[in-house]
Parts: sequence; C-alpha cells; structure tokens
Amino acid sequence: MRFSLLYFSSMSESLPSSDPLNPEPRPGAPQAFSYSTTRVRIGLLITLIGFVLAILGIRPAIFGLDRSPLIGFVQLAVFLVGLAIICIGGYLSLASFWRRSPTSIAAEIGLRLVATGYVICVFSGMADIFGFGSQLLPAVPYFGPLQALGVEVGETIIAVGFLLIIPYH
Repeated sequence: MRFSLLYFSSMSESLPSSDPLNPEPRPGAPQAFSYSTTRVRIGLLITLIGFVLAILGIRPAIFGLDRSPLIGFVQLAVFLVGLAIICIGGYLSLASFWRRSPTSIAAEIGLRLVATGYVICVFSGMADIFGFGSQLLPAVPYFGPLQALGVEVGETIIAVGFLLIIPYH
C-alpha cells in the first residue's frame, strides 16, 4: 500500500495541471506579469515625500512658512530636492515592474531622460545662482519666466522618461 501511494504521488507531480485558474505556462508562451507590491509601495511613498517637499519649496504659504513674495534660493533648492526625490521614487516604482525580465532599450532611454530632465530643471532653476541667468549675483536672484519655462521643459522630459520606463507587455 505504501509503495502504491508513493508511486501515484510521484506520477501526479509529472502530470500537467488541470487547474483552469492557474495553468502552467506553455514553452515559448509569454510569462505572467509579476512585480513586487512592496517595492512599488516604497517607491510611491518616496514619491509622496518628494511631492510634499516640492510643494513646500514652491508654495511655503500652504504650510504657514511664507516670508517673502519672491521665490528665493532656499525655496528653489527645496523644490529641486523634492523633485529629485520624486524622480528617485518614481524610478523605483516603475523599475519594480521589470523584476522578472531584463529592461528594454526604451526603459534604459527613459531612465536617462529622467536624469537629463532633472539636470535641465536644476540648471534652468538655478541659472541666476550659477551666473548665467538674467540677474547676476550681487543682485537678488529672481526666478523669472524663462527659468520657469526651462523647469517646465525639464519636467516634461522627466514625464516622457517615466512613460518610457513603463513595461508594455
């Protein structure tokens, strides 16, 4: 009796599964899409923290911290740090979708576009501080319309990079 139970249990392991909800993949068939929900949640939490920092830099009056009508160096630095944290969190969230397969060329290009967009944001936002903006350093730095346009262009490039990182299976 014991021998027959062992024989039948070993045979059942080699038979294909007949479960319609969890069929075994056929050879050459595309694999199921799987990702780590923990990594996605951590990435989204980091993105949310970066968003709060970016809002703190853009509109400190929301938190009761507004001291001047102009956007100064500290506000701009806090905004850019928040934007960097948003980029890191967004990349971590989207990169977790590539857990089981190697990243595509489009995803690699997307990562580089996110980094390039952030560099554009930093250099256009801090143009007066770096010395190539409309206000040179003895004057008070001013975040003008051209700098705002440069930051918007950088953010658009970041968004395109994030769209390229998404796996389209």
